[in-house]
Amino acid sequence: MARIVRYNDESVTEEYIRNGGNEIKLFISALKAFQCNNRIVMAQKKHLDDFLHGRIIGRLECGRTHLEVSEELGITQSVISRLWQRFQDDGNVSRCYSPGRPRVTMPKEDRYLAIITKRIRQSTASDLSRQLCSATGTTVSRKTVYRRLGHIGLYARRPVRCVPITASHSRLRLTWSRDYALRTPQQWSCVMFSDESRFSLQSDSRRTLVWRAPGTCYHQDNTIERHRYGGAGWLVWGGIILGSRTDLHVQSITMTGHIYRDVIL
Repeated sequence: MARIVRYNDESVTEEYIRNGGNEIKLFISALKAFQCNNRIVMAQKKHLDDFLHGRIIGRLECGRTHLEVSEELGITQSVISRLWQRFQDDGNVSRCYSPGRPRVTMPKEDRYLAIITKRIRQSTASDLSRQLCSATGTTVSRKTVYRRLGHIGLYARRPVRCVPITASHSRLRLTWSRDYALRTPQQWSCVMFSDESRFSLQSDSRRTLVWRAPGTCYHQDNTIERHRYGGAGWLVWGGIILGSRTDLHVQSITMTGHIYRDVIL
């Protein structure tokens, strides 16, 4: 098994590796920075103020090296080198602050974008971008449309599918429930409730999205009424009565009056 023996010197570290009587002498130059008594702790993402900039430039103008200034002030040599290069180029070492990239749209254009989105909630981001460009002349990307609408709480989400119910349907259902609300269990024992559901074999891609705020998925503007699906499907029929139920009938063909009478009833 190899045994490592180290001998430390001020400038050179000697390592001997003895393995089976063979000795290999390795010379590794010691770094001067690690010989300092005061270890340098570099802070990440540390912004230097103008006073510290002046101290660095003053020491460099006095003939100090980058390494000496780095060890004394605890700043990396790359930062000192860039600062000195900028001072030699334009004579300025102050930090330049920028407000960032200017906004493409103005507040009135953001309001117009929100208005046309609420009018046609199923519009895509590309459609809204084209409408904004044709109305105001401002060209924005799809991501900008998403960000602007997100600032006012509108997000593209899948709409809720529901069966269309007219005002007449609601009125008839309310009348029926009021007429039968006070019936006794003996009267309900003679009534059978039936229901039939159709399951489509063709998937709904649901790629159409609507712009809505969180918590408003069941609002009328954010729903899509749909009562039929094209293509093949299965019809499932069943009935319940007080204390009993019927068999579950499954049909893969179009339901007609004769099939309903002969098979189900």
